[in-house]
Amino acid sequence: QVQLVESGGGLVQPGGSLRLSCLASNRGIAIYTMGWYRQVPGNQRELVASGISGGRPEYADSVKGRFTFSRDDAKNTVYLQMDNLKPEDTAVYYCNAALLGRDFWGQGTQVTVSS
Repeated sequence: QVQLVESGGGLVQPGGSLRLSCLASNRGIAIYTMGWYRQVPGNQRELVASGISGGRPEYADSVKGRFTFSRDDAKNTVYLQMDNLKPEDTAVYYCNAALLGRDFWGQGTQVTVSS
């Protein structure tokens, strides 16, 4: 079972940037599809970006061209570089590891975009 811990959230002004990190422990992440999701209270959790080891990341249409997903399997870490942030990006961001129908989640990190 993999354990995930996110970091890097915070308060940023519109147009600003943040970089989220997700450190995995207990298991190597190379075999997992890793992803970032976000959730606003009252809404369903939505996929932001995801990728397999050595593959091309996929992005939600709302973040294409602004967010960059990356993973460093040697460091058991995935990242989400978020640029040109907008108020509608405000949410709790969760790291996810998926394998054979099983999902593992981090505790989430709050991202608030406000002036």
